[in-house]
Amino acid sequence: MLKKVGPGVLVAAAFVGPGTIAMCTLAGARFGYALIWALLISIIATIVLQGMAGRIGLVTQKGLVDVVREQLQTSWIRNIVLVVVLGAILVGNAAYEGGNIGGATLGLEQIFPNPQLRPFFPALIGLGIFLLLWFSNYKILERIFVGLVALMGVSFIICAVMTKPSVTGILEGMFIPTLPEDSLLTVVALVGTTVVPYNLFLHASLVREKWKSQSDLKIVKWDTIISIALGGLVSMAILITASAAPISDINNAMDMAKGLEPLFGKMALYFMAIGLLAAGVTSAITAPLAAAYVASSCFGWEGGMQNKKFKFTWTFVLLCGVIFLSFDIKPIQVIQFAQIANGVLLPIMALLLLWVVNKKSVMGENKNTILQNVLGMAIVAFSIFLGFKSILKVLGTI
Repeated sequence: MLKKVGPGVLVAAAFVGPGTIAMCTLAGARFGYALIWALLISIIATIVLQGMAGRIGLVTQKGLVDVVREQLQTSWIRNIVLVVVLGAILVGNAAYEGGNIGGATLGLEQIFPNPQLRPFFPALIGLGIFLLLWFSNYKILERIFVGLVALMGVSFIICAVMTKPSVTGILEGMFIPTLPEDSLLTVVALVGTTVVPYNLFLHASLVREKWKSQSDLKIVKWDTIISIALGGLVSMAILITASAAPISDINNAMDMAKGLEPLFGKMALYFMAIGLLAAGVTSAITAPLAAAYVASSCFGWEGGMQNKKFKFTWTFVLLCGVIFLSFDIKPIQVIQFAQIANGVLLPIMALLLLWVVNKKSVMGENKNTILQNVLGMAIVAFSIFLGFKSILKVLGTI
């Protein structure tokens, strides 16, 4: 079974990062189990979109950008899409990388609480990721991610079980949607941290790396469903844990762990710290990797992960994260640009995915079924709403 595990694990690891952990923590602390339904919807949407991206990667044996570029015949539309993709993924991931490394650093600080070591943690994490990406191939990365995701999942699920949650309350929160007062932005944020545009590009490229035959479509499908569902389970475990924390002022996962410490002792703190470290490291690896794959497709680089330009791209994104965090630089305008670009990119990519997977000239007999199209259209409509809300939110803060 482990041999059949593939890119879905990397996608799950990518969206269960420090940002998702922070939002799930806030959602649980403020609204209890009431918003679990939003996580369930976001997981279903992610499975559908990533399933289409993975299928395109396997059938065409090309990156998502390559396929989109070939299918868009009108040059000015093609150029606009490529600029939005590059801006959102390359610039965005460079801006967000500091947050990914910051999450890993926060976890590491709890495991090794030595004040003299703390300033070196970002550079140490960055160096470790650099060496891993520089000397690894896809198969090695995949095995490392399986281990990290297992570590992260076990840590957060143990934390949730320790709180002795109400099964009835969880089921009600999952299947009876409610919208408590002042919870709409939290719902949007929960979905926005799960349905991540860069994962579409990452998934298609990694599927192409792992599988070559269309006979593997069933494996791709189940790899996507199981891996992303497990990622969703981890997100729900974080929300459930936060809802049990007996303190109201929670800003991050470690605040939640400290709130649980009087009830469960130091183990709560260590389990949360290990989970946060694993989540930060996995996202800090996948963000530069996705940026490199997108740049590679946009500029037509050959040679995959061993191409020097490919390596330079992920090194640049990783270095930005280490520098921003080490020197406490907050590139607000760059982040705002990235948030707007991602708000535009999500509905564009959802529409393009739906269009491409319905083209028989591209997908042959593997084009969408009626049910897949119904789900796809619902998710496209939802992604347009989500993108619109995220853009308005950013514009409201400028």
